[in-house]
Amino acid sequence: MPFVWKLYCRGRRRQGQATAAAGMVGNEAVQSSQTKGHGVCGASSREALVRGDMNGFEHILAALHEAALDAARWPRASGLIDKALGTRGSTLACGDGETAADYRTHFMWICHLGRRRRDLEHFWYENHFPQDERIPRLRRLPYYRLFHVVDLYTEEERKASEAYNALQTVGHAGNAIDVRLDGPGGSRILWEINDRADGEGWSSEQLDTIRSLMPHVRQTVHVQQTLAHGNALGKTLAEMLDRTGLGIVQLDVRGRITAANDRARDVLRSGDGLLDREGFLGARARQDDDELQTLLNRALPPFGAQGSGGSTIVRRSGALQPLILRVCPVGRREASFPAWPVAALVLIVDTAKEAAIDPAEVEAAFDLTRMESRVAVMLAQGMSVGQIAVSMDRKESTIRSHVKNMLAKHGYTRQAELARLVQSLAGAPKERG
Repeated sequence: MPFVWKLYCRGRRRQGQATAAAGMVGNEAVQSSQTKGHGVCGASSREALVRGDMNGFEHILAALHEAALDAARWPRASGLIDKALGTRGSTLACGDGETAADYRTHFMWICHLGRRRRDLEHFWYENHFPQDERIPRLRRLPYYRLFHVVDLYTEEERKASEAYNALQTVGHAGNAIDVRLDGPGGSRILWEINDRADGEGWSSEQLDTIRSLMPHVRQTVHVQQTLAHGNALGKTLAEMLDRTGLGIVQLDVRGRITAANDRARDVLRSGDGLLDREGFLGARARQDDDELQTLLNRALPPFGAQGSGGSTIVRRSGALQPLILRVCPVGRREASFPAWPVAALVLIVDTAKEAAIDPAEVEAAFDLTRMESRVAVMLAQGMSVGQIAVSMDRKESTIRSHVKNMLAKHGYTRQAELARLVQSLAGAPKERG
């Protein structure tokens, strides 16, 4: 991957300049903490040895290079940094947005001694992130400047804040170092290095090591983003976009429409059932829209967590069959970066444009009642029992009874077998009188 390697090497060549700039502004924060007595101490001979171990430093850079190509390798890089600094872990996060209402976390990785702690990630995000007094201040911090976590809380907050108490007791980060870096696509990166394992304050050598690593950590995130963007539309998705009879809408991590194929655009332009509401997907009928938004929220959860897919129907006017929508979240790795344009796919099946299956033909061919044949056609079009019940304004128990009768008539045990039987009529030649 020559382009990626050039990106990485370019970051290394710029290390001296970035480190020098970081050092100039970073010293102000460190001196502030020294003045306030928050535990920045002098260098020890052991720390000087660690800082001077260029072989160890190169091992860290190699691990960061591997993490740039595979995010799953970040915990190993984090563990090597812990070993070099004598610290108890770190947090690497990326997000964008200017206000609390607009802010979106793309990922947050908490690692302790080389092991990713998903339990702490969820604990922190669900219990303390919304109330953490430090978060709005973090968004305003200048880039490449080191800050002690303790300096980001007021004296009163350090006594009463539940978030700060959790940082101290659970996160081992009551005296952590925070640094803010410019992220890909206008996003921002937060790198937090947890407390020292020996409980001592920070030495100037440790802080210099952090500054030396900052451009490499930043470059790790940027290279990952470049790889994700370069592979954004893989072969499988491209084939899906060209598939006849299937509309595809791509959504980003906020649920905004980023792209759609021609068939999906036709559906959205018609505004009959499904529509584009200022860049967001919606349904015209309130009940359908409530179900659609619930489905999208499950597919696009906050904090970059893995979403879950599902399907729903959107009813249309007149005698038109409803649209069938299937929402498919994209895997976590791809959705972790703002430049990755696809966080979820919405597949639109317009049954009116599918190969026509006449319920009357199904009725005659398979010895079904009129109601059974209508249910069978909808099953063949991919609708669930619940969706058929809504579409026909019947109880689910009634639809299940019809399905049970049809399965018994043909000796089947699964709905999929019945659906395939009905689908076989779609391509059958019509008899001529």
